[in-house]
Amino acid sequence: MNASSDSAKTPLVELIGRLSALHQKRIDLGLERMHRLLERLGHPERKLAPVIHIAGTNGKGSTLAYLRATLEAAGLRVHAYTSPYLVRINECFRLGRAGGGGLVGDDELRAALEEVERVNAGEPATVFELKTAAAFHLFAQNPAEVVLLEVGLGGRLDSTNVVDAPAACVITPVSMDHMDFLGDTLTSIAGEKAAIIKHGVPVICAEQMPEAMAVIEAQAKRMRAPLFAANESWHVNVERGRLVYSDDRGLMDLPAPRLFGRHQFANAGLAIATLRALPAIKVNHAAFEAGIVGAEWPARMQRLTSGELLSWGPQGSEIWLDGGHNAEGGRVAAAALGDLEERVSRPLVVIAGMMANKDAQGFLANFAGLTRHIIAVPIPDTENAMPVDRLADAARSLGMRVETVSGVEAALRALAKLAYDVPPRILISGSLYLAGHVLAINGTPPA
Repeated sequence: MNASSDSAKTPLVELIGRLSALHQKRIDLGLERMHRLLERLGHPERKLAPVIHIAGTNGKGSTLAYLRATLEAAGLRVHAYTSPYLVRINECFRLGRAGGGGLVGDDELRAALEEVERVNAGEPATVFELKTAAAFHLFAQNPAEVVLLEVGLGGRLDSTNVVDAPAACVITPVSMDHMDFLGDTLTSIAGEKAAIIKHGVPVICAEQMPEAMAVIEAQAKRMRAPLFAANESWHVNVERGRLVYSDDRGLMDLPAPRLFGRHQFANAGLAIATLRALPAIKVNHAAFEAGIVGAEWPARMQRLTSGELLSWGPQGSEIWLDGGHNAEGGRVAAAALGDLEERVSRPLVVIAGMMANKDAQGFLANFAGLTRHIIAVPIPDTENAMPVDRLADAARSLGMRVETVSGVEAALRALAKLAYDVPPRILISGSLYLAGHVLAINGTPPA
């Protein structure tokens, strides 16, 4: 399919709709179509600044956020490609600029996508493949010192896995998710993630379950890639509320991350370890400090402090938003809520919406000791969202009190009618699609 003659006036949403029609599947893992696209574009993936490639199940986005904030604090221009987006597709593409980067503008993104559409010439390709090709095209056209590249799904057959010689490969915690694509064992999933490891390229790895770590170690050895693993090559601890990082080069005493939750100390440590493994990238202590406290990543234990939702819920309540959608994501969110409960005790309500292919019982089980009040909501305008009755059945099987309502607004307004001695703490969670919907209706989209 070629771009239409009046393409300069084509809204991005119409363009994405047109691109979506090029493949009958939303996800179709493989690299053949990607290699074809990149060849027709003149191989932009070979013209990039040094690439840090990030795979894993949970923590990819937060780790990337710490990397970007630290590198920018060091005065470097940083391109970043992430997925999925929450409200606008522009969120996937951040272009590095002198003095700090920003999301790609509509016109620049449209031009890149239309160029990819033109060279694709109507052949089958998924939207993720097309927008990944557009990211490489954009990044090759704009100068930068570093490119941060987040894997979309898995690693081995993910569209990002076409960079032959990245500067570093990063693997965040691996857990059970996307079993329909990656296999139903932790070993098989870890194998898909570890397949981003390239010959001789340093691998920086978060703490893993033993079976996942064994796979990563074996692949690093096979590729003769230096492995810098948490609790072996480097350590991160919490001391007096501060982040203390240590490796064979010494110790750093840093402030706590702004991003909330004890898991964020580990994510920040992984980012620090990555940059410490790349001596060609110069980062001083002040930049590490600024990056740890300056990193932002929406819908990851994000407290909503402004917007429409505050007026709908009980007066004085706390509203937290988290896009966690698997058992491990639920575990870290529940741990963060447990820490909040120790500081200031409030009754907890979980408003949950999930996709149909997720383990609702495994996710909700993490909150069984914190609350018995679950409100199941649909995810609007989203294919393959989990029916609320099925989500409610999962909660009931755990002994939780659950009700179903028509949406997040209805849930908050219903809570506002209840008599609380102490205003509640409300977590909205279960899906990044739900999180994107919440940020949109709240009027606080990512910037």
